[in-house]
Amino acid sequence: QDQLLESGGGSVQAGGSLRLSCAGSTSAYDKCCMAWFRQAPGKQREGVARIRFETRSTYYPDSVKGRFSISRNNADATLFLQMNNLKPEDSAMYYCAADCRAHCFVRPLTPGNFDVWGQGTQVTVSS
Repeated sequence: QDQLLESGGGSVQAGGSLRLSCAGSTSAYDKCCMAWFRQAPGKQREGVARIRFETRSTYYPDSVKGRFSISRNNADATLFLQMNNLKPEDSAMYYCAADCRAHCFVRPLTPGNFDVWGQGTQVTVSS
C-alpha cells in the first residue's frame, strides 16, 4: 500500500522548470533517506536524487546533476524535487520513496533499497 503522495507534475517545454512535491514523510522519517526515482516507458526505474535527512547531504547522478535539487521542508515534512532546464529525456513518471533502515546512505540508489513509495506524478517535456 502506498504511503506517499506525489504532486506537481505536468507538461512543459524544454528548458522549463517544475517543482515536484511528496507528502506523507512525517517526523517519523527524520532518520531516513528519501529519494526521487523516474521511469519512462520501456526503461528501468532510475534514481535521480537522494537526501539523508540527518545530515541533509544529497546525491545526484550525472544525468541530472546541476539541474535537479532535492530538499525537505522540516515544518511539514514535505519532500521536494526542483527540476530546472528540463530536457525531453527527463520525461517520465516520477516517484518519491523512503528508506528508513539504518545506514540508508551507504546503499546504492536503486529501487530495491527503498521500502515506501508513492504512485507517481507524470512529467512530460516537449522539444
